Amino acid sequence: MKRAVFPGSFDPFTLGHQDIVERGITIFDEIVIGIGHNADKNYMFSLYQRKMFIEQCFQNNPKVKVMDYKGLTIDFCKSIEANYLLRGVRNNGDFEFEKAIARTNRELSEIETVFLLTSVQTSFISSSIVREIIRNKGDYKRFVPDYVRV
Repeated sequence: MKRAVFPGSFDPFTLGHQDIVERGITIFDEIVIGIGHNADKNYMFSLYQRKMFIEQCFQNNPKVKVMDYKGLTIDFCKSIEANYLLRGVRNNGDFEFEKAIARTNRELSEIETVFLLTSVQTSFISSSIVREIIRNKGDYKRFVPDYVRV
Protein backbone atom coordinates (compact mmCIF):
# COMPACT_ATOMS: atom_id res chain seq x y z
CA MET A 1 0.00 0.00 0.00
CA LYS A 2 1.27 3.45 -0.89
CA ARG A 3 0.53 5.52 2.24
CA ALA A 4 1.56 9.19 2.42
CA VAL A 5 1.55 11.64 5.28
CA PHE A 6 0.55 15.22 4.57
CA PRO A 7 1.98 17.01 7.61
CA GLY A 8 1.24 20.48 8.91
CA SER A 9 -0.36 22.55 11.61
CA PHE A 10 -3.41 23.38 9.44
CA ASP A 11 -4.33 26.46 11.45
CA PRO A 12 -6.69 26.64 9.62
CA PHE A 13 -7.04 24.04 6.86
CA THR A 14 -7.38 25.95 3.57
CA LEU A 15 -8.64 25.30 0.06
CA GLY A 16 -4.97 24.99 -0.93
CA HIS A 17 -4.50 22.13 1.55
CA GLN A 18 -7.70 20.50 0.35
CA ASP A 19 -6.56 20.74 -3.28
CA ILE A 20 -3.25 19.01 -2.49
CA VAL A 21 -5.00 16.16 -0.66
CA GLU A 22 -7.59 15.67 -3.40
CA ARG A 23 -4.92 15.55 -6.09
CA GLY A 24 -2.61 13.44 -3.94
CA ILE A 25 -5.22 10.77 -3.39
CA THR A 26 -5.03 9.97 -7.11
CA ILE A 27 -1.37 9.02 -6.57
CA PHE A 28 -1.52 7.26 -3.19
CA ASP A 29 -3.73 4.51 -1.78
CA GLU A 30 -4.14 6.43 1.46
CA ILE A 31 -3.25 9.88 2.77
CA VAL A 32 -2.90 10.53 6.47
CA ILE A 33 -3.24 14.21 7.25
CA GLY A 34 -0.84 14.54 10.17
CA ILE A 35 -1.46 17.47 12.49
CA GLY A 36 1.85 18.12 14.22
CA HIS A 37 2.20 19.56 17.70
CA ASN A 38 4.49 22.56 18.03
CA ALA A 39 4.79 23.80 21.61
CA ASP A 40 6.29 27.09 20.40
CA LYS A 41 3.27 28.01 18.28
CA ASN A 42 0.20 29.90 19.44
CA TYR A 43 -2.68 28.40 17.50
CA MET A 44 -5.86 30.25 16.57
CA PHE A 45 -7.83 26.99 16.50
CA SER A 46 -7.55 24.16 19.02
CA LEU A 47 -6.26 20.76 17.95
CA TYR A 48 -9.79 19.42 18.35
CA GLN A 49 -11.21 22.13 16.02
CA ARG A 50 -8.51 21.62 13.39
CA LYS A 51 -9.03 17.87 13.45
CA MET A 52 -12.83 18.24 13.17
CA PHE A 53 -12.58 20.72 10.26
CA ILE A 54 -10.43 18.29 8.28
CA GLU A 55 -12.39 15.16 9.17
CA GLN A 56 -15.60 16.84 8.01
CA CYS A 57 -13.97 17.85 4.71
CA PHE A 58 -13.11 14.24 3.93
CA GLN A 59 -15.91 12.42 5.74
CA ASN A 60 -16.96 10.70 2.51
CA ASN A 61 -13.46 9.65 1.46
CA PRO A 62 -12.22 6.52 3.26
CA LYS A 63 -8.78 6.97 1.67
CA VAL A 64 -8.12 10.07 3.83
CA LYS A 65 -7.40 9.78 7.55
CA VAL A 66 -6.63 12.50 10.11
CA MET A 67 -4.23 11.95 12.99
CA ASP A 68 -2.20 14.16 15.30
CA TYR A 69 1.35 13.48 16.41
CA LYS A 70 4.24 14.78 18.47
CA GLY A 71 7.91 14.60 17.58
CA LEU A 72 9.61 14.19 14.24
CA THR A 73 7.41 13.73 11.22
CA ILE A 74 9.60 10.87 9.95
CA ASP A 75 9.10 9.02 13.25
CA PHE A 76 5.34 9.46 12.86
CA CYS A 77 5.61 8.12 9.29
CA LYS A 78 7.48 5.05 10.51
CA SER A 79 4.95 4.44 13.30
CA ILE A 80 2.07 4.23 10.80
CA GLU A 81 4.10 2.56 8.03
CA ALA A 82 3.96 5.48 5.62
CA ASN A 83 6.78 5.60 3.08
CA TYR A 84 5.95 8.98 1.58
CA LEU A 85 5.52 12.59 2.62
CA LEU A 86 3.22 14.75 0.54
CA ARG A 87 3.96 18.47 0.39
CA GLY A 88 2.42 21.35 -1.53
CA VAL A 89 4.66 23.99 -3.10
CA ARG A 90 3.30 27.46 -3.89
CA ASN A 91 6.44 29.31 -4.96
CA ASN A 92 10.26 29.27 -5.10
CA GLY A 93 10.52 30.16 -1.41
CA ASP A 94 8.37 27.18 -0.46
CA PHE A 95 10.42 24.93 -2.71
CA GLU A 96 13.77 25.94 -1.20
CA PHE A 97 12.44 25.47 2.34
CA GLU A 98 10.77 22.13 1.52
CA LYS A 99 13.80 20.89 -0.41
CA ALA A 100 16.04 21.28 2.65
CA ILE A 101 13.55 19.41 4.84
CA ALA A 102 13.11 16.66 2.24
CA ARG A 103 16.87 16.14 1.95
CA THR A 104 17.22 16.02 5.73
CA ASN A 105 14.40 13.48 5.97
CA ARG A 106 16.07 11.33 3.29
CA GLU A 107 19.33 11.47 5.24
CA LEU A 108 17.54 10.28 8.39
CA SER A 109 15.16 7.73 6.83
CA GLU A 110 13.98 5.98 3.68
CA ILE A 111 10.93 8.22 3.40
CA GLU A 112 10.46 9.94 0.05
CA THR A 113 8.93 13.39 -0.27
CA VAL A 114 6.54 14.02 -3.15
CA PHE A 115 5.89 17.65 -4.09
CA LEU A 116 2.74 18.84 -5.79
CA LEU A 117 2.53 22.34 -7.19
CA THR A 118 -0.48 24.20 -5.90
CA SER A 119 -3.18 24.99 -8.41
CA VAL A 120 -3.29 28.48 -9.85
CA GLN A 121 -6.59 29.12 -8.06
CA THR A 122 -5.14 28.38 -4.60
CA SER A 123 -1.46 29.29 -4.96
CA PHE A 124 -1.79 32.57 -3.05
CA ILE A 125 -3.63 31.12 -0.04
CA SER A 126 -1.77 30.53 3.21
CA SER A 127 -3.00 29.77 6.71
CA SER A 128 -1.22 32.84 8.08
CA ILE A 129 -3.04 35.12 5.61
CA VAL A 130 -6.37 33.49 6.48
CA ARG A 131 -5.70 33.96 10.21
CA GLU A 132 -4.98 37.65 9.61
CA ILE A 133 -8.25 38.03 7.69
CA ILE A 134 -10.14 36.31 10.53
CA ARG A 135 -8.47 38.48 13.22
CA ASN A 136 -9.57 41.58 11.34
CA LYS A 137 -13.09 40.29 10.79
CA GLY A 138 -12.71 39.99 7.03
CA ASP A 139 -14.40 37.56 4.65
CA TYR A 140 -12.18 34.49 5.05
CA LYS A 141 -14.79 31.98 3.80
CA ARG A 142 -13.66 32.08 0.18
CA PHE A 143 -10.24 30.68 1.21
CA VAL A 144 -11.30 27.70 3.35
CA PRO A 145 -13.55 24.64 2.89
CA ASP A 146 -17.17 25.09 3.99
CA TYR A 147 -16.57 23.18 7.23
CA VAL A 148 -13.98 25.67 8.50
CA ARG A 149 -15.90 28.29 10.44
CA VAL A 150 -15.03 30.65 13.27
